[in-house]
Amino acid sequence: MPANPVLVIHGGAWAIPDDMVEAHLQGVRHAMAVGWRVLERPALDAVEQAVVVMEDDETFDAGRGSFLNRDGKVQLDALIMDGSTLRAGGVGCVERLRNPVRAARKILSDSPHVYFVAEGAERFAAEHGIELCRNQDLIIPREIDRLREFQAQVADPEGGSAQDLFAPAISHDTVGAVALDRDGNIAAATSTGGTLNKAPGRLGDSSLIGCGCYADNQTAAASATGWGEPIMKLVLAKWAADRVATGSLPEWVAKEAINYLKDRVNGHGGMILLDAQGRFGIAHNTPRMAWALKTVKQENSGIERPE
Repeated sequence: MPANPVLVIHGGAWAIPDDMVEAHLQGVRHAMAVGWRVLERPALDAVEQAVVVMEDDETFDAGRGSFLNRDGKVQLDALIMDGSTLRAGGVGCVERLRNPVRAARKILSDSPHVYFVAEGAERFAAEHGIELCRNQDLIIPREIDRLREFQAQVADPEGGSAQDLFAPAISHDTVGAVALDRDGNIAAATSTGGTLNKAPGRLGDSSLIGCGCYADNQTAAASATGWGEPIMKLVLAKWAADRVATGSLPEWVAKEAINYLKDRVNGHGGMILLDAQGRFGIAHNTPRMAWALKTVKQENSGIERPE
């Protein structure tokens, strides 16, 4: 029996400033529109296309316009996963890919492996027809200024500490999407530039299966955002999917997962969660998170927790 398609998107959980709210809302709405147009095809196509839109949007910490690491470079991570087969593709610490989620999709479809990092990921992408760019092409002036300001603050004994990096006021604009297609299959994708001033080579949760991204038709599809280290420790996306498998509704599980994140490891972030029946949840414990959703019956978006 054909399923009614569903698409849910997030643009990162953090304290989005008032003057950036509209850009975030426009960004997730645009990604929603593009993803929905291809949802007649497999859910994988929809989550990939939605994430590509946000990777290309300098509003978000994914693709061009991402945070810079300690050395002033962009290093990107992404994962995409198919709930029907459990096949997945991930890339980590790539510096020359405009759209790391496209490389992740190529790994899923064309490689016996699941995960490539750094130069190996870029080589795989180039060998499979994905054009490489210069790292400079991913850097924008806003992020150069942001890095300089942050490094100056951390260097000042009165200015702050490295722990401030993980405060909700610092952007964690990881982007993600989960989708259900007409064949009843679900998929998830997550992409990020990571945290500001991160150490070169640092991986967060976004591209790790079960941490920041997961999809299984028998449980749920999840994409997480926020401070990656606590999310990794809890394998939070898989934890949430397993809760859905016990019969709990995604709406409640998403909230439960974020409460668990806070209570167990003092983490902050957000999650979107979707099962193969089209039931979904959206939750975050940061001041704001840009999100958008569309079904055959409703379309909505916001930056606060939906009621």
